[in-house]
This record gives sequence, structure tokens and C-alpha cells, in this order.
Amino acid sequence: MRDEDMSDGDLLVILRHGPHGTSWLREGLDAALVGAAFGRQVALLFMGEGVLGLLEGQGQGALGQKGTGPTLEMLEMYDIEALYVESQSMARYGLDQEDLMLAARHLDGTSIAELVERHALVLAF
Repeated sequence: MRDEDMSDGDLLVILRHGPHGTSWLREGLDAALVGAAFGRQVALLFMGEGVLGLLEGQGQGALGQKGTGPTLEMLEMYDIEALYVESQSMARYGLDQEDLMLAARHLDGTSIAELVERHALVLAF
């Protein structure tokens, strides 16, 4: 299945870790911004606990870790508009699109595999 909404791209960044407890989510977002700053066409896929990074109203973590909100707000400035979430993870955490700070397209396992296949470079965090 070829879907025009999931266009070929240079860089896909997969974010699988939650916003607090580790720096993986923040580092993945930073890598996406750097890629976009260097002219890459970047897409983000939030999977597993990574979907929690899109929640509205996040504050600091227990160890003073910054929320992801300020970085997510910068995505549009860097022309990062292709945002995807794993449907299964959204259901697992009882989340709806309205809970997320940015609009993201929901993908099932088959669509995720196709998305990964269409990108020249895939980074997982």
C-alpha cells in the first residue's frame, strides 16, 4: 500500500522512550532538529512510551529534566511536519488525538513498516 500522506523522506527519527527518566526522547528530538537544520526532510514516529512525549502540559521531571513541549513547539520552525504515532501505544495509554500537543497521524504495524522502508536513514531513540 502506497500512501501519499507517508511520503518518502531523508530521515525518520523513531522516539520510543518517555519524556522523563532518560534523555533518549530529548536527544532524538535534538537529532531531528539538527537533521532539519542541515536540509534533511525529517519525519518523527512516536512509539511505545514515546507517545507520552506529545502530551499537553508537561512539566519538569523528577530530576529537573525539561519537558518536551518547548522542543516540540520548534518543529514547525524547522519544517518538521510529518508526525506519526503508533496506534497501539495510543490505545495502551488511553490517549486520543485531543490529548496530544501536536497533530500526528496514527499508524498500525504494517503502516509503520512501510514508513520505515521509505526513509533513507532511520534513527531510533
